[in-house]
Amino acid sequence: MKVAVIQLCSGTEIAANIEACSEWVRAAAAQGAELIVTPEMTHLLQKDKASLLASIKSPEEDLAIKAFSALAKELDIDLLIGSLALQTGQKVSNRGYLFGPDGSTKAQYDKIHLFDAQVSDTEYYRESATYAAGRDPVIASAGDAKVGLSVCYDVRFPMLYRYYAQNGAQILSIPAAFTVPTGRAHWDILLRARAIETGSFVMAAAQGGEHEDGRKTYGHSKIINPWGDIVAELAHDKPGFVCADIDLGEVAKARQRIPAWSDRRDFKADIKDT
Repeated sequence: MKVAVIQLCSGTEIAANIEACSEWVRAAAAQGAELIVTPEMTHLLQKDKASLLASIKSPEEDLAIKAFSALAKELDIDLLIGSLALQTGQKVSNRGYLFGPDGSTKAQYDKIHLFDAQVSDTEYYRESATYAAGRDPVIASAGDAKVGLSVCYDVRFPMLYRYYAQNGAQILSIPAAFTVPTGRAHWDILLRARAIETGSFVMAAAQGGEHEDGRKTYGHSKIINPWGDIVAELAHDKPGFVCADIDLGEVAKARQRIPAWSDRRDFKADIKDT
């Protein structure tokens, strides 16, 4: 199975972002990619709340959903849009979509863990002020693969990925818009840890570069095998894509060798100093 991750530097104009992403998706499909993953906030990166709310639409009206559904059908691929900002109520949803080769919506996933963090003395985020947290893990089929969906900050919560492994997921999709400070320190380590501890492939499509809204993201999109090896990578923060041929049989081999993904212990007793 050939897969690809797309790296973007999405701006504040939705139509331009759709066009830029579509060009990279077409290029990856031309190289034979059957499953393609794009980053978090594929169609809009806008940190100003008022401007964000003025730009986004409901799922029924969103231009990106229509465009990427049609693109998946045209190219006969599974296209996993890492996430889109959508107006779904009093708060915004950070929602990923998997479109099938017939253009249908196979699955959708709302980011569960919202990024409320201070990453440096001057840079902090409060996603919960704007976004509504999702509640449910989602596993979807892409070809012969079972894919566990997540978004960005979810990567710091390993129990989500253990759930995915225990329920048959072979690929973990981790699209992101990682900050530069946290990216340099944690991106590679966290992704490889999730692959190793679950014996899964990881597809991590990232935003990268300096965006129109003033934000800077880390990039370094990559594909990791179940043993924790990086099999394909964009070692920079520029737009582009990278493909890899993956063998889903490696998942079973890795999990048989080290079955930590299947073990579970609940520590309920008080832990006392000795």
